[in-house]
Amino acid sequence: MSERIINHPVLGPLEEQKEVSFTFNGQTLQGRENESIAAALLANGIRTLRLHEDSGSPRGIYCNIGHCFECRITVNGKQGVRACLTPLQEGMTVQGGGPLPSPVRDWRESHE
Repeated sequence: MSERIINHPVLGPLEEQKEVSFTFNGQTLQGRENESIAAALLANGIRTLRLHEDSGSPRGIYCNIGHCFECRITVNGKQGVRACLTPLQEGMTVQGGGPLPSPVRDWRESHE
């Protein structure tokens, strides 16, 4: 079931766009071409985009305007992509991040 907004109270009815397929963490999903990856994931009911690198707590969309980096994901092998700013294209492979191996080594340890 899509959770997509199709009739906005201020903007009115939103235009139909071409449907495209993409994968998120191995699951095939549908979205609309050129909408943000964040919007496509939200429309598919996905709220957790990644897990915090240290604590493993869920992270999702926070500011949705590219300032906070909470929505960073891996797209087609490129890490650190912001889901809220990246347009969806046919066939994209999207992956959320997870906790880093523990304990994470302090960079100062290797420079002493």
